[in-house]
Amino acid sequence: MNVQRAKEIAQSPDMKDVKYNGQRVYIQHVDDQNATARVYPLEDPQNEQEVQVDNLIEE
Repeated sequence: MNVQRAKEIAQSPDMKDVKYNGQRVYIQHVDDQNATARVYPLEDPQNEQEVQVDNLIEE
């Protein structure tokens, strides 16, 4: 995924099907400078992590 698309998804009121390492995740915030996103698995909201946007997959 690219940074612009990740930002669109993060700002969208609709839930999108995004995966990181095979897990569905919610994108909280996107950092343009570092091309990273703050995400958490839908089934484990306490497990926030910073990941490379390139590693996110929209299905």
